[in-house]
Amino acid sequence: MRRDSRLSRMLHVLIHMDRHGDPMTSDMIAQMLCTNPVVVRRTMAGLRDAGYVQSEKGRGGGWVIKRALSQITFLDIHHALGDPSIFAVGVSVEHPECLVEQAVNAALGSSFEAAENLLMERFGAVTLADLAADIDRRWPDTGDNADDKNPWSITGHTHAAKDT
Repeated sequence: MRRDSRLSRMLHVLIHMDRHGDPMTSDMIAQMLCTNPVVVRRTMAGLRDAGYVQSEKGRGGGWVIKRALSQITFLDIHHALGDPSIFAVGVSVEHPECLVEQAVNAALGSSFEAAENLLMERFGAVTLADLAADIDRRWPDTGDNADDKNPWSITGHTHAAKDT
């Protein structure tokens, strides 16, 4: 079963965008994510429409963050991505008249709802600034700014996943 990794990948991209400082083109982001620039533009459009990023045209243009990391939560990005389903598992609807299926679906449905509510509450409590601070703690400044030592470098930074 395929996982939807857009939330994780966009959080990753936004942190790099913030630390990169300059606009990042769709090509740069696509290279980092091992995907197509069209996929990047389509995904970033949701973030743009929600007011978290903007695109700058022309030479030196690209995507930039519009808000401070402290003003963006995981939940904000989840919503901007269209509220993708949290769980890959679901209820069966093959025999809606079956009393067993009805009982199973009621129990699973309420469990899924409670779990999703708890997760959304947590997503709303964690900002991208919290995430960046955690990264800062994990990557202490060694005084060596070489790209292979710099956690904010996007050069040579690719992932195995192929789709956003």
